[in-house]
This record gives sequence, C-alpha cells and structure tokens, in this order.
Amino acid sequence: MAEETIFSKIIRREIPADIVYQDELVTAFRDISPKAPTHVLIVPNILVPTANDVSEAHEQAMGRMFTVAAKIAKKEGIAEDGYRLIMNCNRHGGQEVYHIHMHLLGGCPLGPMLSL
Repeated sequence: MAEETIFSKIIRREIPADIVYQDELVTAFRDISPKAPTHVLIVPNILVPTANDVSEAHEQAMGRMFTVAAKIAKKEGIAEDGYRLIMNCNRHGGQEVYHIHMHLLGGCPLGPMLSL
C-alpha cells in the first residue's frame, strides 16, 4: 500500500481543497465529485490504508472522525433530517483512495443503502 496519498497532501495543504474542519487528529473536506448536496470526506491525519489496518493506536482518531461528522452535520443543517456515514474497504467495498476515510452524505433523501 502507498505511503503517500492525495489525502496526505490535502491534510498538509499542499494541494487545494475545500477544508471544512481540521484539528490535530482529523481533516474534513468537501468531495470533488459530490453524490449528495452535502458530501464531505473525513480522514485521519495519519495514514491508515484500510479498515483492516486500524489498530488500538488509531482509536482516538477513529472516534474523532465520528464526533467531527456529527459537528459537521449540525453545521451543514442536515443533522435533524438525517445523513449517512460510509466507509469503504478495499476493492470490492468500493475503496478508491487507500487512506481510510469516512463519507458524510446528506441534504436529501438518500434512498436504499445498496442497489446491486
């Protein structure tokens, strides 16, 4: 797996992104190809390639991803109506960037979870 991702460069602000939140553990920014009116990616500032690679050492950052998601949902005005959090793992799960990340989607009815 890669040791450097496009997300690493966004976290360091080496490439432009619409960053909506950043602290010492996580960074959140708008997806460049949104699938809903609100589509924000929340990533840990350290590189963890997939959900399979999460260890006890990552628990604080993983938990922060969820609390930040709730803060952003409230700020974006989607918390009350609801939103979806998605984390993909590996190829069959639909993961495209191998830097673990959570999709926060909302702002409209999102429909069924999967349509195969």
